[in-house]
Amino acid sequence: MHEFLHLVCPDCLAVNRLPSGRLQQEPKCGKCHRPLFTGHPVELKTGNFDRHLSRSDIPLLVDFWAAWCGPCKMMAPAFLQAAPMLEPAVRLAKVDTEAEPQLGSRFNVRSIPTLILFAGGRELARQSGAIGAQDIVRWVKARL
Repeated sequence: MHEFLHLVCPDCLAVNRLPSGRLQQEPKCGKCHRPLFTGHPVELKTGNFDRHLSRSDIPLLVDFWAAWCGPCKMMAPAFLQAAPMLEPAVRLAKVDTEAEPQLGSRFNVRSIPTLILFAGGRELARQSGAIGAQDIVRWVKARL
């Protein structure tokens, strides 16, 4: 018997149900047929944040950042490098707090960059300040 996982498509936001054993097989969306994982973080906005948070069965790692933030710019390549190392076990996403201030406020983000790891729709852990790709991966794996 297979355990099924629900995954939100980063493109069309359809909720896909697939056997957990297929997670490693580069699954595609049943609706739009695009890859469910691309090795790149998903851009989240107010309109799609809750769908990814509450409808996917895998953990969600969100980088809260802003374009004017020097440490955010320093960490951006590391976060990008961490994506293929953590996918498909974890969905990586970015929230631009300048464009989406209500999301930063909702999660009480006081400094950026801030990483927040969510699982089951709830916050598991957070880390403020720029860190490297290997540190991101280690930090996430230590909390799951």
